[in-house]
Amino acid sequence: MTKHIFVTGGVVSSLGKGLTSAAIGLLLERRGLTVSMQKLDPYINVDPGTMSPFQHGEVYVTDDGAETDLDLGHYERYTHAKLTKNSNFTTGKIYQSVIKKERHGDYLGRTVQVIPHITDAIKDAIHRGVVPETVDVAITEIGGTVGDIESLPFLEAIRQFALDLPREDVLFVHITLLPYLRASGEMKTKPTQQSVGKLREIGIQPDILICRTEERMTEDMGRKISLFCNVRRQAVIEERDVAFSIYEVPVDLKKKGLDKIVLEHLRLPAEEETDLGDWEAMLAEIKNVTKTCEIAVVGKYIELHDAYKSIYESLAHAGIANHVKVVIRKVRAEDVLEKGTEILAGVDGLLVPGGFGERGLEGKIASIRWARENRVPFFGICLGLQCAVIEFARNVAGLEEAHTLEHSPHTPDPVIHLMESQEDVSDKGGTMRLGAYECRVHEGTLAHGLYQKELISERHRHRYEVNNDYRARLAEAGLVSSGVHPGLNLVEIVELPSHPFFIGVQFHPEFQSSPLRAHPIFRGFVSAALSHRDEADAGAGRVGARQPLKNRV
Repeated sequence: MTKHIFVTGGVVSSLGKGLTSAAIGLLLERRGLTVSMQKLDPYINVDPGTMSPFQHGEVYVTDDGAETDLDLGHYERYTHAKLTKNSNFTTGKIYQSVIKKERHGDYLGRTVQVIPHITDAIKDAIHRGVVPETVDVAITEIGGTVGDIESLPFLEAIRQFALDLPREDVLFVHITLLPYLRASGEMKTKPTQQSVGKLREIGIQPDILICRTEERMTEDMGRKISLFCNVRRQAVIEERDVAFSIYEVPVDLKKKGLDKIVLEHLRLPAEEETDLGDWEAMLAEIKNVTKTCEIAVVGKYIELHDAYKSIYESLAHAGIANHVKVVIRKVRAEDVLEKGTEILAGVDGLLVPGGFGERGLEGKIASIRWARENRVPFFGICLGLQCAVIEFARNVAGLEEAHTLEHSPHTPDPVIHLMESQEDVSDKGGTMRLGAYECRVHEGTLAHGLYQKELISERHRHRYEVNNDYRARLAEAGLVSSGVHPGLNLVEIVELPSHPFFIGVQFHPEFQSSPLRAHPIFRGFVSAALSHRDEADAGAGRVGARQPLKNRV
């Protein structure tokens, strides 16, 4: 029978529940167990697909086309868990299912209430999130903060869920904050005590407390927390801020013995030690690397780091694969127009990510032209590909008014147009071309050299595409369609053979990269950027001087 771990958070939001949940999953996998991962979010949106990245960060897409919380990206980067549409449920999705049943008459005239109908729907969602059904441990993260009114139905549901199973089949992990008051030089345990008190009022007794800290937690503090929160001392675990990489978290938690405590409680076999040798070698690579290259990311939502979370992580993975630290220069697309492409001077590569809306579009196009003309490695993702096509059509193929129908419905040269399957779509949520689709990569192209295979599968999230009516003209001018969907003949990859590294993809490769297995395009892009830096440093042809570190991460 599958064992269940529920991860909750208290005191404040953004404690890193997703990272900690993923780290627990990794530790259990390295013990030879199989895991599933799930996130339950208390907001009323059915999914994050219609939310602004400034509100929610990036929208993570699964193979089967679900628009989900960005924490699912952490799950996939750390574990081998199979994520599906049932790996992320929101209040909106739960209520939608209950109301649909009520309208259908499934409740036979009964009054529909939070208990039992909403909580039953949540418990059913937890069961559906166990994919496949034979996994050893199902890890479910509860979004929000204990004490929030939105989270109450989810907390009540997991309390009820635990009643239906033997005690050794359910484990509650609660993550809290030990705030450090610099004025008095003290770390305080009271918020943790109050957070656990809130949980216990609901009827949930945490089995493990993970305490986020800036400073070291003393033994006296650990004993005090154990006493007041009714948690064994060895199960009160310090999770101090990591020094240089989020990938330190599972190694740190292993040192604290978290995996052994989990296995002991769930009565799972623990004959072998948790093997993190490759993970520790990867961390040593990150820590000891001395060479750097700088990538400019020109985007619309650049002010919020989480808006492009998977892209930044994928660049870091590519850096590990190339034995180099990738330094990111965040550039607002609007600033490229206002301040000029001089703000890109000195970078080793340019990446233009996806996005929606007209704001910043011309800045992205201008930055792509700069990279093309100065032979700086370029990588465009989703809208980044579309901007590259528009830029090339205007400035090379002679189509001066080329544009996308998304923002210029009267353009005489719509090189980007609405997909045929999207023409009659009116609802915004969950209606784009979503999930994994195949792409046939042409031999002899840059893309084929990167992937080393002809047929690939990548995840998508878009409504607009390259207009096939212009493919021949663009190809004659030098822009090659190197990857095409085999059934629908949709352009998936474009590249410029005359350029050292110039590639755009309609899909989102950042969703299939991990620290131990960098995505081939990101790996090739960083390699090209590194070569560009080496060549520029060796000669006198460098484009401009390097900027100070102010906007770098």
